[in-house]
Amino acid sequence: MPDNPTLASLAADLESGRITARQLVEQCLAKIADPAGEGQRVFIHVDKEAALDAADAMDRLRKAHAAPSPFAGIPVSIKDLFDIKGQVTRAGSRALEDSAPAEADAPVVARLRAAGFVVIGRTNMTEFAYSGIGINPHYGTPKSAYNRRVGHVPGGSSSGAAVSIADGMAFGALGTDTGGSCRIPAAFNGIVGYKPTQRRIPLDGGVPLSFSLDSYGPLANSVACCATLDAVLASEPVTPLQPRSVKGLRFAVPTTVALDDLDDAVAKTFDRALAALSKAGALVEKIEMPEFLDVGIMNAKGGFAASESYAWHRYLLASKGDIYDPRVATRIARGEGYLAADYIDLLNARKSFIARAEKRIAPYDALLLPTTANTPPKIADLDDDKAFTSENLRALRNCTLINVLDGCAISLPAHREDDAPVGLMVAAAGGSDRRIFEIAAAMETIIRV
Repeated sequence: MPDNPTLASLAADLESGRITARQLVEQCLAKIADPAGEGQRVFIHVDKEAALDAADAMDRLRKAHAAPSPFAGIPVSIKDLFDIKGQVTRAGSRALEDSAPAEADAPVVARLRAAGFVVIGRTNMTEFAYSGIGINPHYGTPKSAYNRRVGHVPGGSSSGAAVSIADGMAFGALGTDTGGSCRIPAAFNGIVGYKPTQRRIPLDGGVPLSFSLDSYGPLANSVACCATLDAVLASEPVTPLQPRSVKGLRFAVPTTVALDDLDDAVAKTFDRALAALSKAGALVEKIEMPEFLDVGIMNAKGGFAASESYAWHRYLLASKGDIYDPRVATRIARGEGYLAADYIDLLNARKSFIARAEKRIAPYDALLLPTTANTPPKIADLDDDKAFTSENLRALRNCTLINVLDGCAISLPAHREDDAPVGLMVAAAGGSDRRIFEIAAAMETIIRV
C-alpha cells in the first residue's frame, strides 16, 4: 500500500479483498503507537478497541454485500473539538476535563459513521481553536511532517488532524476552519485541506470559536478525498469528481494584502505555480482588491473571534482561566470590552464587505492566493511572544480573508519534494464548492512542476 493512499484507492483495495478494514485500522494504530513517531502528540485519545470492533463490523458487512458505502472501514481522525458519544470533548484544553461525556455524536461525526468510516481517535489542536500555529502547552505540539528532526510547527488549529494524515495515522480527518484552521495545517504538512461554504454543514456538537466564521471541513491526501468527505459531511450524494480543464479559466490573484510580506520560498513557489497554470492555458490576472483592507479594520478590536468566543468562555474563564494557555486566554479576553454597538457595526461592515468583494470577483472562476505568507516556523523560535504573534498573524491572514467573505477555499500543496511546504489556495464566493473542487482537481497535478 502506498504511503499516502487516496480514499478511492483504499475503497478499491477493500472491495477487491486486497486489504481488510481491520488491517487498515491495525496499520494506523501501529503508526500512532510508534514511540519514534508523533502519535502521542497527534492524538489526545485513541479509541483502539472501538475502532477495531467497527472495522470488524465493516468487514462482515462488506462480505455480506451490505457495506454502507465504498469507504466503509477506512479510518478517520476527529478533531478534539467535536462530540463523540461517551467521550469528553476537551477542545485541546484542561479546563473541560471534568465535563460530562457527550450524550450523542456531533452530526458531522454521525454522518461519517453512517458512511462506514471508522473513528480511530481524537486529534490534538490549539486550545479552543484560537491560533493558526498549532502549539499546545497542555498535550504537546506535534511536529510538522517537514524537516522533523529540527521541529517545525504543524499549523493550527487542526494540528493533529493534519499530521495524522501526513503520517498515515488516518486517511481522512475532520477539522474546523474559522480563519484557516483546515487550510493552514494542510499547507504546513503538504496535504490538502478544505474550508466549505459555512451554511452547508451543521455546526452542532462542536465547541464554537466564532459562530459567524466557523466552518467544519476535511483534510486528506487529495482533492478528490476532500470532495468525498465534504459530501458526506454535508449529507450530499458522493459523486465522482470530474476535473475541470484549466484552459481558458480566468483566475484572479489579489495583490492587495494577500501578497504582502511573503517568505521567499512562498513567493517563489507561488509564482512558479502561476506560471505553470498560465502555460496550461489558464488566464491569470493580478487585480487590486481594496475590499481586503477592510478585514484588518474589522479585526482591529478582535473582530468576530474575540467577541463571540468571549460570550461562550466568560464564565469558564472566571472559574478556570488560570489553566488556559495564556496566549489563548489573552485573545479571548479582548472580547470583554466589545460593546453591542461595536458588534452591530461589525455585522454591517461584513455585510458591505461581502457584497462589494463578491461583485469584484464575479467575472473570475476563482481567486488564487498563497495559503499562508510563511512556511512553518521552527517550534523553538516561538517561545518569544512577539515572534509567536507575528508568525500567527502571517499564517492566518490570507485564509481569514475568505472566512470573512463567507466563501469556500481549498489549500493544495504547491512545493517541490524536499522543499519547505507551501500551500496554494483556490477560493471563491460562498456556494461555489463543487466548482472549486473541480478546478482544484485539475490544478493539483499542474502546479507542482
